[in-house]
Amino acid sequence: MREEFQAELQEISDLLVSMAEAARIALRRATGALLKADREAGELVLVSDAEIDALYRTVEEKVSDLLARQAPVASDLRMAITALHVASGLERMGDLADHVAKTALRRHPSPAAPAELRDVFDEMAQVADRMIAKVIEVLRTPNAETAAELDGDDDAMDDLHSKLFRILLGKDWPYGAETAIDGALLGRFYERYADHAVNAGRRVVYHVTGVNPAG
Repeated sequence: MREEFQAELQEISDLLVSMAEAARIALRRATGALLKADREAGELVLVSDAEIDALYRTVEEKVSDLLARQAPVASDLRMAITALHVASGLERMGDLADHVAKTALRRHPSPAAPAELRDVFDEMAQVADRMIAKVIEVLRTPNAETAAELDGDDDAMDDLHSKLFRILLGKDWPYGAETAIDGALLGRFYERYADHAVNAGRRVVYHVTGVNPAG
């Protein structure tokens, strides 16, 4: 019975890794759609969002079933709770990539991001990619120290978010309000993606240590 229980926990863990990998690919594709007006990449993000949603529902069902049948305690219970919270965040990360892709598709065939913003969005995408890569790492092999690093990693995203707004609000901004609004929303999508990565790291810290990090 114990071996079966551990096998079920491992299956849930593997599903979380699959969700995180899908969320990583989705944002990469969404960024390609945004910066290169790549319609095919944007459309693939819309498909993958439905797949991430399906994985989320599977995790919910498996965790609920596990809690009902096994009544886990201690670290096993923390693992189940962590899975639910992390899966919810990963599902939202997929939604955020979807929002970026939809913005790009709405502007197609023109690039959704004007030249003045592309470097910032490219940097934001790189930071987000490094953060989700770390999430994948700690979901595969839970490590509290590595997971806790995500709090600090988010500082780079916050700096870029501030830089974006300095450009948008600068007196030399050459575009109208609609483009500025799009730029602000896109920046928010990347910033929130990183926030969910931080939250996933905090949940892994809780899983490993039993201590719920403040934040």
